[in-house]
Amino acid sequence: MKKDNEKGDESMASNYIRFDWAMKRLLRNKANFAVLEGFLTTLLNEKIVIQKLLESESNQEDEFDKYNRVDMLAENSRGELILIEVQNNNEYAYFQRMLFGTSKLVTEYINRGEGYDKVRKIYSINIVYFSLGSGKDTVYHGKTEFRGIHQNDVLELTPFQRQTFKVDAVSQLYPEYYILKVNDFNQVAKSPLEEWICYLNTGDIPDSATAPGLEEARERLKLDKMTKTELEAYYRHLDNIVILRDNIFTERAEGRAEGRAEGRAEGLEEGLAKGRVEEKKEMARNMKSLDIPLDTISQVTGLAIEEIRDLKI
Repeated sequence: MKKDNEKGDESMASNYIRFDWAMKRLLRNKANFAVLEGFLTTLLNEKIVIQKLLESESNQEDEFDKYNRVDMLAENSRGELILIEVQNNNEYAYFQRMLFGTSKLVTEYINRGEGYDKVRKIYSINIVYFSLGSGKDTVYHGKTEFRGIHQNDVLELTPFQRQTFKVDAVSQLYPEYYILKVNDFNQVAKSPLEEWICYLNTGDIPDSATAPGLEEARERLKLDKMTKTELEAYYRHLDNIVILRDNIFTERAEGRAEGRAEGRAEGLEEGLAKGRVEEKKEMARNMKSLDIPLDTISQVTGLAIEEIRDLKI
């Protein structure tokens, strides 16, 4: 089953369910963890096993948020927290939102009175369908390290800390951020990660794709496995996403048009004002050439005597 998008500008026509909808309805089922595990394994470049899903802010009451974003919080087999967020529309302070999300998890998942060694490792994975920041890549990774301002060396853990925390670098103790700007991907997928980004962007999975998790997605995220009621709800979700994006594009276009109109009006007024000043100066030059007293010229033109005196005939 395939539904063509009537808008013509959204890559939503496919045989598979969009990832954000799947996160809301399907991937929370333990039987479907293999899809998420495959995605995380591909992105983080290490075997990820999801132990369980934890409470998050996925069930939004606000109509805009309900279609604009979805999040999921998972715990892997090492007790690390993985926050996955999908953001459909532009949010200018999204970088700060990422920081707030990880900071909140740090404080929520440590019991009062526990030592700082109990702070959980957090991965913040952000799938964004808008142009976030300025950059040429489609996948960005951010982590924390401390570098000497004189020697430019990286501050390392002591052998005791490595053994105690079971990590090799200070950066592994801090939250790590991944940003996938999937709308910017417009090429042939040549790696497992690019295959996943292609699916996230288009909602389709090529037959040649072999990335971990995509085979499970082929079997479990097909549109033709949904009931009629589920399909109707799903297509309403897609329509709402298109409407939300169209509203933002319309607001931006109207803002640009209004700005241009205001700019033209301001420019016209400024030009007229400059023209009037030049007319007065030309009149003053002519009167000055006739040896008319400067104070008389000033009274007629409104120009200052000093300004008239500086005019060249």
